[in-house]
Amino acid sequence: MPASTSTSTSTSSSAHSANEEPTQDAGLRARLVEAGVELVAREGVQALSLREIARQAGVSHGAPRRYFPTHLDLLSAIARRGFADLAARTAEVLDGNDGSPRARLTSLARTYLDFALSEPGMYELMFRHDLLESNRLGLRDTSLPLFQVLVDLVARIRPSTDPPPSVVAGALWGNLHGVAQLWGWGSLPLATGSDDIEPLLRATLDAHLGPEAR
Repeated sequence: MPASTSTSTSTSSSAHSANEEPTQDAGLRARLVEAGVELVAREGVQALSLREIARQAGVSHGAPRRYFPTHLDLLSAIARRGFADLAARTAEVLDGNDGSPRARLTSLARTYLDFALSEPGMYELMFRHDLLESNRLGLRDTSLPLFQVLVDLVARIRPSTDPPPSVVAGALWGNLHGVAQLWGWGSLPLATGSDDIEPLLRATLDAHLGPEAR
């Protein structure tokens, strides 16, 4: 009987440890991503080395490799958080918004610029070509639905157009991206002599969608 009890206790302890390990792994994985999110917000993309992320997370320099086989995997996990944040902000301004498609698209574009200017480090990381091209962790699966929201709104504003809505939406997005970057660098405020980005936003929409009906 004593031997049986000992074996039972040992088996129970092993099972308990096995159950704890995935939880601990998930917790450390999340801690590494959170450290990266905080680091990119504070110091920018250039600070996101594996060594620095590990230091911020309070783990050994080799720990990230256990959960993220490559640097791109970890950067992609951090970028996914950025896309999730942008998607949440987009949903917040569009859900329950009963305005016209043009008004909804204006709100979407404004949200995009606000995100780019308030989170410049994350914004730069999210649209890095190497991350999107590699599609680590299905990163494109989190970014493309946001673009589709833009395409759908363009299609409602200009239902019969050539080029098609996806091309118009792509040109509009490219224009907004350029405005965000040049404004963030200080080039556009200097060139326009204004600290108000709203006229540029409206001019961009007019250029791609036509003047708004008054």
